[in-house]
Amino acid sequence: MRKILIPTDFSGNAINAIKYALEFFKYEHSEIYIMHTYADEVYDNQTILTRALFEEFRKVIKKKSDKELEELLLIIRELSPNPRHNYQVISKFGSLIDEVNDFVDKEDIDIVVMGTRGKTDGRTMDFGSNTIQVMKYVKCPVLAIPKGYDQLNLNKILFPTNYQLPYKQRELKLVSTLAKSFTTKIQFLYIYKFKDLSFRQQDNVDYLKNILAENDLEFLNASGEDHITVINEEIVKEKIDMLVMVNSRKSYLESLLYPSTVQKIGLQIKIPFLVLQNLSGY
Repeated sequence: MRKILIPTDFSGNAINAIKYALEFFKYEHSEIYIMHTYADEVYDNQTILTRALFEEFRKVIKKKSDKELEELLLIIRELSPNPRHNYQVISKFGSLIDEVNDFVDKEDIDIVVMGTRGKTDGRTMDFGSNTIQVMKYVKCPVLAIPKGYDQLNLNKILFPTNYQLPYKQRELKLVSTLAKSFTTKIQFLYIYKFKDLSFRQQDNVDYLKNILAENDLEFLNASGEDHITVINEEIVKEKIDMLVMVNSRKSYLESLLYPSTVQKIGLQIKIPFLVLQNLSGY
């Protein structure tokens, strides 16, 4: 049973991410949780001067959140009356990151799916602040779906790696299962300064080959100082359908998960972006 958490702010991009997830996992028996957090909406109200009025306002927003979730659930069941899927909605007064992290831990969630941008993000932003924070801090794989993306072809997955750290078996199994479901080739991309691999890197390559033995694998090499430029060029050249990166110390992604950096370097991902976690304590 796949456990999927989908945070929503009821924006068009969030709805699109839900539609993508329902179709993407349509052949898997899945428990799908739709979560809305509303603390920011309550705290951002600057007109409330007393605690009593604050509590009344919180109740109003809670009722609104519950109603919108129930309406969304009706839409979801019309879109995907899938007997393999069971749906639950969750309304939480708390911050998105804290509530998602707590729920991931409590329910042992396999993957979080969300849009790349939310209702309050600017039009020029490719990745919204909430999406980046979830990718950075939530201890679970996160699949981010670009605005308006509705293609379900998954012929090639690009997985940039420096082979410095062994990856977690559970998360590699997730990638393996997704790839097998769509008969997808996984292309590992090593962007090198020194082409020869160390013994540590060679052992990690062997580990990948062992864990993903049932998948179609290809190991690519490329040189370049600007890793993001190389990755973007590879996405276009190889006609990649999904990008997979790992959030870990000493990874390509580590220095990128900051809003200013993401926008500055032009990480303009127009395909689904799966972030795996390899953080200490996880």
